[in-house]
Amino acid sequence: MAKGLNQVQLLGNLGQDPELRFTQGGAAVLRLSIATSESYKDKETNKWEEHTEWHSAVVWGKRAEGLAKIVSKGTRLHISGALRTSSWEKDGVKHYRTEIKVRDVILCDGKRQGSERSAAPTPPAARPPQQDDGSLDDDDIPF
Repeated sequence: MAKGLNQVQLLGNLGQDPELRFTQGGAAVLRLSIATSESYKDKETNKWEEHTEWHSAVVWGKRAEGLAKIVSKGTRLHISGALRTSSWEKDGVKHYRTEIKVRDVILCDGKRQGSERSAAPTPPAARPPQQDDGSLDDDDIPF
């Protein structure tokens, strides 16, 4: 039995272009800033308000390199992964960072960097008409 569950899922938009870097060992690291928004009704003003939350996420390895080529600011993503907290000390002050270590990514808007979508959808390929030769009767079906 598992002792705990560390799972995060977000559906949001990139707030800035992703930042691709490489470790000293050559591993690719892609940093993402993802915005999620929620609407709520303010009880005092009776108006709908929107709250945006910003999330830091990191993608590693070949997936990071590939993703960096196809996403940009505004791209809608669904990510899933686990929360990770790291700490370091700088000038005698301890700093902390909590981010999502991404396991899976789904592009939700079909947006590709450097390409434009056509204004009109492409029609599906035409199928040749099916001809019924009458060789199968409904009584022949065993259910």
